[in-house]
Amino acid sequence: MCIRGGGIIYTGLAAVYDKLMHDVDYSNWADYMETIFKMHETNPSLILDLGCGTGNLSIELAKRGYDMIGIDISAEMLSCAKIKSVQQSLDILYINQDMSNFELYGTVDVVLSMMDSINYITHKNDLKSVFKLVNNYLNPGGLFIFDINTPYKLKTVLGDNVFYEVGEEITYIWTNRYHKTRKICEFDLTFFIRNGQHYFKTEETHYERAYSVKEIKDVIASSGMELLEIYDDLSLKAPSPKSERIFFVCKK
Repeated sequence: MCIRGGGIIYTGLAAVYDKLMHDVDYSNWADYMETIFKMHETNPSLILDLGCGTGNLSIELAKRGYDMIGIDISAEMLSCAKIKSVQQSLDILYINQDMSNFELYGTVDVVLSMMDSINYITHKNDLKSVFKLVNNYLNPGGLFIFDINTPYKLKTVLGDNVFYEVGEEITYIWTNRYHKTRKICEFDLTFFIRNGQHYFKTEETHYERAYSVKEIKDVIASSGMELLEIYDDLSLKAPSPKSERIFFVCKK
């Protein structure tokens, strides 16, 4: 299950996010990032994790020696990230900002935006702002690597479906609707979270926009960056019509 993004304010979800993401192998994701770095002859020192959530990828990369900055709109998510970083004696700078108008004090070597954070930017003008800001804060030759949930996944796999899981600590019901005209997948989430002998209920609604490859290419071009590669999920293969997650590698 993957629910996160730099443009959504999380409340009850922040406290249980890591439990819901237990199936994500962040070490494998970091390995993949480093493979892309090497393929494109990039040896970054300072990396920005845009839409960092509770900091799991930032922490994994920091443990490998990279200086990390994490940006997320959710103060609750960043609080979780900071606690975990301090517990592991990692000095990561976390900034509470919206992806579509973030500011840095200097430039970075690589910008990452993972786990479909880009899909949470539901207005194309805001997406253009994100990409222009990334280009502005990248060092010359720097890479911007991001992934998206594909239209196929949002329409066919997630859209108009119901998912649920019953657990000892957390039970959730995840009801989805895909709006064809707006290209928006709406996620209605209901959580029952254990607190001692009782459970408390929290509800949230999230939205992801389905962007075609052409739309993403156009936004990249308008930002001034160069598109280098498009890969299928955590691979170096070209995506297929039924790919559910694809990665883009761009260069300033």
